[in-house]
Amino acid sequence: MRNRPGRHFLQIPGPTNVPGRVLEAIGRPTIDHRGPEFAALGRECLDAMRRMLGTRGRVVIFPSSGTGAWEAALVNTLSPGDRVLVYETGHFARLWAEVARRLGLEVETVEGDWRSGVDAGAIEKALSRDAGGARSIRAVAVLHNETSTGAASDVPAVRQALDASGHPALLLVDTISSLASMPYEHDGWGVDVTVAGSQKGLMLPPGLGFNAVSEKAWRAGAAAKLARSYWDWRAMEDPNAAGYFPFTPATNLLFGLKEAVAMLEEEGMERVFDRHRRFAAATRRAVQAWGLDFNCRRPEHRSASLTAVRMPDGWSADALRALILERFDVSLGNGLGKLDDRVFRIGHLGDLNDVTLLGTLAAVEMGLGLAGAPFQRGGVDAAMDHLAAAPAAMVDSS
Repeated sequence: MRNRPGRHFLQIPGPTNVPGRVLEAIGRPTIDHRGPEFAALGRECLDAMRRMLGTRGRVVIFPSSGTGAWEAALVNTLSPGDRVLVYETGHFARLWAEVARRLGLEVETVEGDWRSGVDAGAIEKALSRDAGGARSIRAVAVLHNETSTGAASDVPAVRQALDASGHPALLLVDTISSLASMPYEHDGWGVDVTVAGSQKGLMLPPGLGFNAVSEKAWRAGAAAKLARSYWDWRAMEDPNAAGYFPFTPATNLLFGLKEAVAMLEEEGMERVFDRHRRFAAATRRAVQAWGLDFNCRRPEHRSASLTAVRMPDGWSADALRALILERFDVSLGNGLGKLDDRVFRIGHLGDLNDVTLLGTLAAVEMGLGLAGAPFQRGGVDAAMDHLAAAPAAMVDSS
């Protein structure tokens, strides 16, 4: 190991950069998680996550990764042998389906092309086929934003598909890589269980998993037969009402969560979303100027959190990433699953500004040149032109 001057550019799609204010909050002395000071913190964090998730209902916070929150969504609502319909938008949708199989659930997959978001019509057809008799599909699981492919999905359209089919299945949505980066409304969009994590738009280290729970999902939990202990929502209910948890919580991460939400709300959530849209648009202009292909084919599905870029045939995305890391100390996301070594992913979510993004894009442009890859220069200029033409609303008039 050697010292490298300057800071490392962590531009993967998560974990994201943790702001200094959040690090300072996490670094506070640990407090008694049974004492009155913690009760105030617990209530503040639960209320903050209701605002972030767009719900007035129940929110559950686990000391876990997003994978734990996936499991909690399943075990609290379903029973062994229940069928779950999963739309495979990419690697992480496939992993959620695998979690369901390992829990003893039957998974029906709607196969996607890994280059677009959810086709709500395909979900409606699958549910319509199941509409008669026992209606064995108990839940539909989709990702709001597929981190592996850079494709976002229209969750309200999925809700409409369920309603149009007349099917009573629960709607489970993963918003791990979209929460606090893209608009999301658990209540307004009719979601039954939302899954989220701390390490992306919320600007925290990994370690907190979240569920937002509708009344319908809560009622389903009363009859659910999958084994659960650590993940049991109901064990949380009484302690959470007083600001506590039934086990030792991640106290210092909760300090950080409180501070992170304060930072987001100081900026204003609409400005946060606008900032992410601007960064996504600037990145897309750079990719187009380079003459490279987006992994997500449909412009309306392209994510505001990250951009997945396909390398030309015969060129290694991993070799490019390694070169950029070595020469410029910039980490980019790798291709996952079927996209292994085919794409690199530029994360443009969380705690970053115009100059941070431009530095990242400059590293990519220099790396493409050093690698000898077939591309055209001018991507950074295209991104700068877009960012310089930002709407006045984005400029702090103070």
